[in-house]
Amino acid sequence: MNIRKLGMHEELPMGLLLEADPSEQLVRSYCTGGHCFIAEQQETVMGVFVLTALDSDTAEIKNIALAESERGKGLGKRLVFLALEEAKKLGFSAVEIGTGNSSLAQLALYQKCGFRMKSVDRDFFTRHYEEPIFENGLQCRDMVRLDYRW
Repeated sequence: MNIRKLGMHEELPMGLLLEADPSEQLVRSYCTGGHCFIAEQQETVMGVFVLTALDSDTAEIKNIALAESERGKGLGKRLVFLALEEAKKLGFSAVEIGTGNSSLAQLALYQKCGFRMKSVDRDFFTRHYEEPIFENGLQCRDMVRLDYRW
């Protein structure tokens, strides 16, 4: 598996990005100002993450997604750790990530990678998305924010 920064003129892996964030408009917006990395095998994109700057000290993993066939193999954890490495190389001293209150597996993964709970943005998903989002039998309403500091 090769993990690399997506070239400026390469197409975004929109199918994967939309699995983590169903708003194409928002995805395109933060990808424009961020660093998009892909994990590929034989020219097939299997995973993606987008790293953006929140401020001069803090980066954010805006989107992270894996092809369904690659889930449960440790690649998600590998992508999270690579995002942390890239943020450190870029001079950031902290990384934040946000996920839905209903994203139970993601909440567990981020904490296993060393992220700590930071805050909850109540009703984030009902304010920013026209269609309701459901996962694990729960409506995704709140954004749970976690951070990692060196």
